Amino acid sequence: MRTAPRPRHIPVRKDWLALRNEPAFEPDRPIVDAHHHLWDKPGASYSAADMAEDMAGHTIVATVFVECGAFYRPAGDRMELPLGETEAVVAMAETHAGRGGGQARIAAGIVGYVDLTAGAGAGVYLDRHMAAGRGRFKGVRNTTAWHADPNARGSVVLPPPGLLYDPGFRKGLAELAARDLVFDAWMYHTQLGELYDLARAMPDLKVVLDHQGGPLGIGPYAGRRNDVFADWEHFMGRLSDCPNIAVKLGGFGMLMSGFDFYDHPLPPASDALCEAWSPYFLRCVALFGADRCMFESNFPVDKGMVSYTVLWNAFKKIAASRSESEKHQLFFETANRTYSLGLNG
Repeated sequence: MRTAPRPRHIPVRKDWLALRNEPAFEPDRPIVDAHHHLWDKPGASYSAADMAEDMAGHTIVATVFVECGAFYRPAGDRMELPLGETEAVVAMAETHAGRGGGQARIAAGIVGYVDLTAGAGAGVYLDRHMAAGRGRFKGVRNTTAWHADPNARGSVVLPPPGLLYDPGFRKGLAELAARDLVFDAWMYHTQLGELYDLARAMPDLKVVLDHQGGPLGIGPYAGRRNDVFADWEHFMGRLSDCPNIAVKLGGFGMLMSGFDFYDHPLPPASDALCEAWSPYFLRCVALFGADRCMFESNFPVDKGMVSYTVLWNAFKKIAASRSESEKHQLFFETANRTYSLGLNG
């Protein structure tokens, strides 16, 4: 089970974000936002309607919701509590679906939470999420981001160490694979060797690595960006040899990344983000290929650092040197195919 330490998200300041306005770059390009959250926290609600408002300007045709511990059932079997999240997100998604006017299919895919340490017993709960998801449930994320130094921890969730090696956890992953569901993997760059071992041991498991493998820029890694990049690049190169792994490009709006744009007088321009982030994203594309990489907003978490419009402008500028076919993969088709969304485009 998960325990939550102190929050590590940058507060969203709408008045500060409003100080930077950019028109949407390449506004007609179809996009599947491969990773975002919806929640209702005290003073920090983010609903499907809020997301629809943020998306105005870019052509977001669909999104993939990823679990965030929201909307759990208030009581009952602990394994069933996360069903409340899937149920609530489906309800929000259906409210916003099929209205025409170019509105995106919010949460066309749902990556939920099932405690996979239940082993073979996780299967029955996966089936319940699939039933509750009404065709939208596509996979599970169990956060495995762990570091011995508390100052290096950038996730709001603190799992036990070595979870990817746990025999019970791997039996739970086998239940995922048997249902052709995706495992979203969220960890720090210091743990990428563990994911390599897992992917080699379970070649039939579809794995999506969140936030390009979590290169850290805080705690003992602050001011050591070149060293971290070299270590990260080495393990990402090994992971690229595993054909069952795809990568999400995004999440650098989190504190753990060490980028301090949130602390500037003005919000960042897309050109500044392009310059800072492109070495990581373009290296992923070079290693994995565009057909195994997809862009993600990680909203509303990354909204503490950048607006939705500027964020996707930065992504489009980072990809500007790629071919049109590669761009279509990065912005649309990789997510569409990986999460079996069934979109035409």
